[in-house]
Amino acid sequence: MERFSDLLDDLYFTNSNLAKETILTNYLRETPDPNRGWALAAIAGTLSFDLFKRNVIKTLMMERMDPFLFDMSRDYVGEMSETVALAWPQSENPVRLNRLPDLETVITEFKSRNKAGIRDYLITLLDNMTPAQRWALLKLGTRGLRIGMSARSVKLTLAKMKDVDVNVIEQIWHGLEPPYTDLFAWIDGRAELPDMSNIVTFSPVMLAHPIDEEKDLPRITGQSHIAEWKWDGIRVQISSKGEETKIFSRKGDDISGSFPDLAQAVDFNGIIDGELLVKPDGKIGSFNDLQQRLNKKKPAKALMARLPAHVIAYDILEWEGETLRNLQLMDRRNVLADTVKAHQHGRFELSETLDFKTTEDLKEFRETAAKTGGLIEGLMIKDKSSTYLSGRPKHAWYKWKRDPFLLDAVLMYAQRGTGKRSSYYSDYTFGLWNEEGALLPIGKAYFGFTDEELKKLDNWIRSHKLARYGPVQEVEKELVFEVAFDTAQESKRHKSGYALRFPRIHRIRWDKPAAEADKISSVAKLVEDQAARVRDAGT
Repeated sequence: MERFSDLLDDLYFTNSNLAKETILTNYLRETPDPNRGWALAAIAGTLSFDLFKRNVIKTLMMERMDPFLFDMSRDYVGEMSETVALAWPQSENPVRLNRLPDLETVITEFKSRNKAGIRDYLITLLDNMTPAQRWALLKLGTRGLRIGMSARSVKLTLAKMKDVDVNVIEQIWHGLEPPYTDLFAWIDGRAELPDMSNIVTFSPVMLAHPIDEEKDLPRITGQSHIAEWKWDGIRVQISSKGEETKIFSRKGDDISGSFPDLAQAVDFNGIIDGELLVKPDGKIGSFNDLQQRLNKKKPAKALMARLPAHVIAYDILEWEGETLRNLQLMDRRNVLADTVKAHQHGRFELSETLDFKTTEDLKEFRETAAKTGGLIEGLMIKDKSSTYLSGRPKHAWYKWKRDPFLLDAVLMYAQRGTGKRSSYYSDYTFGLWNEEGALLPIGKAYFGFTDEELKKLDNWIRSHKLARYGPVQEVEKELVFEVAFDTAQESKRHKSGYALRFPRIHRIRWDKPAAEADKISSVAKLVEDQAARVRDAGT
């Protein structure tokens, strides 16, 4: 654990991405299996289990520290694991260890113990650790590591260690499991590249750049590009091999269990890229409809019958064991069209291409998207000659989203952020007025402002405090945010009865009186209009 803790400490306090890669490379070169594999999994976020629950940590602290003092300390520090790491008081009769166990031993011990054993072992480790080591353990145990190194950065590090293109790592990554002994055997030159030919695995998706209207639109023509609707569902990859089918999210999470009706309908060998939606009453439903099925590990038959899963197919990556990634887009679409026609079973449809000749045609389509009640987010514009590459290849695909909806809302509560924002109030809850003149919460946002604006907001909040509720600070109802959001929907979780999807701070209205902020009736009308447009636009 000492070496793992030192690694995290070095990575956390290093800003340069290149320096982080060097630190991780040195650790992986010098650390034996399986410790380096477990460390890699922790940093890349691929651990599939918690060693212990956050509530266990909190309970232990409540037994050792005045609860009010702990809450105040956590509010000041901004994060529970760091607070516990700093404030942990040793037990009266601690079990002394000659040295801390290695990472593999720690993981094995926690996984093999019952609840009481987990608690005892956690106490022993915390009693024998420094604050930095406690922080590393607590973050590892709850899968809460955030050290400024993404999974992509980890893969780049591995690729450089082997002197191969990162796509080689990408193509095998999701078929591997911690502690990655077969991966390191290949990197060290002791074995061949792990064979994924018989494994249903995820392939990193190709992504689009937000369009720069001034620079990008002039290079787009109907001869060189196609345009498609950007539907408001979730991006998925359907991968099937033999009798096994898996449905992956855009990030590679296996969501097959939530959509068994779709997985059971697949009868092909290949990989299809598309947008997952639901079709209540035979018409494409809203994202709110889709949400009722997301994260349901075992959806009821009645739910699946009412909201059947449906995919709008954008692309095809593999077919009958052959990769199609190196083909041009239009050649892939021809294969995709034949595949959907032969194997769709009512669950798949080919993404429609929009006939356009000029930029004005694209602008009209974008305006049309804004009138679909949130069903369509905008346009996807793709180079006809583009091959399928992971990441965001330059000038290949563009996304041109419709303009967001805007509302003027009033700041109600603020909470400290985490990590580098733990010293600032950076998480904001805002509300709208009801007809009786009461302010009711409708959403929360924590981005959309600059660092300078964050400092100014933090100063304003500190000088306009009203009451504290644990880590949440209530403020005077005087500051107006212009909030941008993608759509709105009814919500039982919010006192206002509504919730905003993907809210962010668009502008801080220092100049606007709070009394002139929008009312809940504005959102109610928007939701009503959206519902009508969804009924009209559904197909």
